[in-house]
Amino acid sequence: MLFSLPLFAQKKKPKANTQANQFRLAQQYQRNGELEKAASVYKRLYDGNQRNATYFNSYYRTLIQMDDFETAETVLKSRIKKYPKDPFVYVSYGELNERMGNSEEAKKNYKKATDLLPNERHQIVRLANQFKSRSNYEMAEYVYEKGSKKLDDEYLFAWELGDLYRQRGEDKQMIYWYLNSVEREPNRITSVKTIFQRYLSDDAWVELKDQLYERAQAKPDNEIFPDMLAYVFIQQKDFGSALRQVRAIDRRKKENGNRIYELANKAALAKDYDAAIKAYEYIVEKKGKECPFYTEAKRGSLRSKRNKLINGFAYTKDEMLVLDAEYEAFLAEFGRSRGAASLIAEQADLAAFHLNDLPKAVKLLEEVVGMKNVPRITMAKAKLSLGDFYLMDENIWEATLLYSQVDKAFKEDVLGQDARYRNAKLSYYNGDFEWAQSQFDILKASTSRPISNDAIDMSVFIMTHLGLDTTAVPMEKYAKADLLIFQNRFQEAFTMLDEIISTYPEHDLKDDIYYSKARVYTKQREYLKAAEMYNRIINEYPEGIRGDNAVFLLAKLYDNENQLNEPSQAMELYKRIIMEYSGSTFVVESRERFRALRGEGD
Repeated sequence: MLFSLPLFAQKKKPKANTQANQFRLAQQYQRNGELEKAASVYKRLYDGNQRNATYFNSYYRTLIQMDDFETAETVLKSRIKKYPKDPFVYVSYGELNERMGNSEEAKKNYKKATDLLPNERHQIVRLANQFKSRSNYEMAEYVYEKGSKKLDDEYLFAWELGDLYRQRGEDKQMIYWYLNSVEREPNRITSVKTIFQRYLSDDAWVELKDQLYERAQAKPDNEIFPDMLAYVFIQQKDFGSALRQVRAIDRRKKENGNRIYELANKAALAKDYDAAIKAYEYIVEKKGKECPFYTEAKRGSLRSKRNKLINGFAYTKDEMLVLDAEYEAFLAEFGRSRGAASLIAEQADLAAFHLNDLPKAVKLLEEVVGMKNVPRITMAKAKLSLGDFYLMDENIWEATLLYSQVDKAFKEDVLGQDARYRNAKLSYYNGDFEWAQSQFDILKASTSRPISNDAIDMSVFIMTHLGLDTTAVPMEKYAKADLLIFQNRFQEAFTMLDEIISTYPEHDLKDDIYYSKARVYTKQREYLKAAEMYNRIINEYPEGIRGDNAVFLLAKLYDNENQLNEPSQAMELYKRIIMEYSGSTFVVESRERFRALRGEGD
């Protein structure tokens, strides 16, 4: 026997044909290209609720898509009769007139729309957007201009006009109105900077700079324009000019130097060390010890001076001695605490590699390694450098001990891989080639590209030369010469390399010897001699394991304005790497530099 639930207990079925469901159904039809079905549903919805502008617009747009202009016109006339003071419907009618080829009627309807311009900002923007969505930028511009007059605010729609001209690709007007927008509402400055960075062409940056100069002269008390000018100069990597603007703001507002410190850091990062030094020294000299950036500005100035000399490849010993004295002065002022550990390590580097004062370098780094509570990474880097200095001083046991400590402390880190590489290189210097090669093979997979590339080079080098003769003596001599180069004992290294050539003329190490000499000449800043060695490899051993290295490093010499400075030659050599050595580890960087030299940017 079947029983039925009482009526009150039965669930009511939901309405299947709610307006929301019907609207979604029509949208789906429209997306699927079933326009007639979509129009039918939209019509039913609109007929049921003619006050709903969304239903009307959806129905009208579908009719336009179907090219059913006759029905669209009937619907528009009906809506105008019902809502004669709705400006938006006249915009749609004007669009239909244009599609039907009746431009005069379109103008009349557009005029009716603007004659009915509402007296409210949001509605004016809505009306302008109606024109913009139809790519009718002239009418959108007219709406904004008329709206500004109507509401008696010349720059009320400055942001919208800037956006309008950006869409039209009119840079001069876009810049003008976005600057008006920032002047009216300074909190928009970050957004405007982002837009400029994204959309301005090289020529447009010049236009922006010109407009900013004009405004800065017309309104010298407005700090927005110097700020924007500094921003433009930073984008153009003109940090010296940016500094002039930022200093002006700092003086006018009596700030604590924060803008100048930020600019100094940006200049240092971009390797404009002159501008960075000026900015840091402004803080030190003008703001004094009470400034919260005083200590870091002094530190930044010191590092920028160091990087300027080292990266410039044109320093004198006297300049390095002056810099070393500045490090001493800094440490005397601020103390030799753990906070100064990284700076002491930098001074040690100067002593070892640029003043040839190895004992001082060792003493400085032993001081750092003996400190307590030094940050782990700073300590690890100090140990690696001290290990190198011990090795340069032929204290091999202490060197490998420090490398091993870092390896153990940073097992899965790049620092650990670096320590492992140095230990493997030490074994290579000692003639333990098989063990060294096994370590280099493991390090090929390093997450650090330089370590991986160096490990590949060393592995291939050992594998290529180890079994070429019945004796390993030539390789042992070459490894010792390599160690002498590492120890900056260049003349002894050259003597040993020449001895290999004279004693073992048939051994296939000649290109490697040229390669080692080229590296020494580069260290000694004898760039023409280095180029001569690289060219010998390129001409005599183009297929050898040093072939791509020689081409790439010669390109780097030509690519550096402080070395050989011939960009066209560099381009040709980078191109050669890309075309002839497609499997080289230098392909990626060569492609990047080739594009940069050709003016293609990043």
